[in-house]
Formats: sequence, C-alpha cells, structure tokens
Amino acid sequence: MSPHFTRHLPSGHRPVASHRAAAVLALLLTATAGVAHADDFIVYSPRVMATQTEIELRGYGYSDGRSDIGGERAAELSVAHAFNGWWKPELYLAEYEKEPGAGGKLVGYEFENTFQFTETGRYWADVGLLASYGHPKGGGPGELEVGPLIEKTVGRFDHRVNLIWEREVGAGASSKTEFRYSYAGTYTVTKAFRPGIEAYGRPDDDAYQAGPVVTGEWHVPGTRGNLEYRVGVVLGINAAAPRRTVLAQLEYEFF
Repeated sequence: MSPHFTRHLPSGHRPVASHRAAAVLALLLTATAGVAHADDFIVYSPRVMATQTEIELRGYGYSDGRSDIGGERAAELSVAHAFNGWWKPELYLAEYEKEPGAGGKLVGYEFENTFQFTETGRYWADVGLLASYGHPKGGGPGELEVGPLIEKTVGRFDHRVNLIWEREVGAGASSKTEFRYSYAGTYTVTKAFRPGIEAYGRPDDDAYQAGPVVTGEWHVPGTRGNLEYRVGVVLGINAAAPRRTVLAQLEYEFF
C-alpha cells in the first residue's frame, strides 16, 4: 500500500489555544513520524457536510528500539471539498515517508472519496464507504482501497469503525489483498477537548495497537472556519507491532 499520509473533526473562541495546538502538531510532524501508511492511522467518519472544504496535514512516527522499525515516519497534505451531502472527494497533494535508516522522500499522490449512504442520525448508525486510488511517484503499481465506514453517537460518546481492503493494480502488482481495521471512541468534554481511545489492526503485518488520543476544534474568529486537531500515542499490543506510535493531525475546515 502506498503510504497514505495518512487520512478527520464547529466551535469556541480560543485563538491562543489553537495557536498552541498548531505549534505542538507541527513539532510532532517534523520530529516524529513511519511506513505502515499514514492512513493506517486514521479512523474516517462516514459523515459528509455539503459545501465544506478541508485542508489537512497529518502524520505518524514510530518510537521503537528495533533498527528495522524505529525512526520510520510518514506525513501527508490533502485538500477536500464536499460537493453535496453524500460525496466528498479528497486529493492528497504530497505524501512523504521515511523508512528506518533511510532518508525521507515524496512517494506519490492519492485520490480519495467518502460516500455517505445514510442520513445522519436517522438509523441505528451512520454508514458510508471509503474508495481511493493511490498513484506512486516514479512509476510502479498503484493501489486501490475500499471499505465501509460506520459511526454512532450516543450523548457525549462517539464511536467509529473502519473496515478497509487494499489491493495493488497495474504493472507489477501483487495478487494479494490486504485488510486493516480501526476503531475510535471519544467523549466530548467540550468541543475543544474530546479525549478517547483508538485501536488499529493490520493482520497481514501481525500488528495490533491501541492507545489514548485527544481531539478537538476551535472556531477561527472573523471567519467561517474551524481549526481541528488530533494527537495521540498508540502502543503495540503484540510483539510484532511497533512499541509506540505518535499520531498528529491538523485540519482547517470552512464553508
């Protein structure tokens, strides 16, 4: 799978806090990050808000004493726009990765789509679909990803589940189909502070991780936009998984 740098949250008046969040996220993204794929460490929402535009930077980094894992990091920059209430295309303008013991490099581009199938809040859960194509920089097989996105909100609790299948396409592509799943659960204390937990499973890599995250958002004064952040650390549950993975995400969204 191409390193999707990986792939998502309106609003108080806390401009100072938002500047601090931006500084912390920038530090995390430049000082840490690695090459599962950046979108291996994001739990997508199926909810699409018509006419909303998003500019997003996110990444992750492994902290592990093993030479074949430690130092790996990845990041990606994307722009998305929801043309209606059920379809949000997203273009990844830059995807960066650094493998252990090697220099960092730009590795490709990606076109991603989120489709919302059910009206928000009408049924027991909100359901959608993720479908994307990743194109590597410099040639080689591309990569398709597809799978259901599920979200349910009960009071202050929000739960998301993603089930994603990946397969290479084009010249030199592997015939293997890989699978990953992810879960995010958060509790809204305030819009600016939503603590929770995220869990990731990649059976083909024998890697299972879980740990605490904090998300939130602030209204940007004088605009129709919000600044959203997400930071966390997931720990390896089994021996083959990276011991610690630092996650960071910063997004500006507006109408």
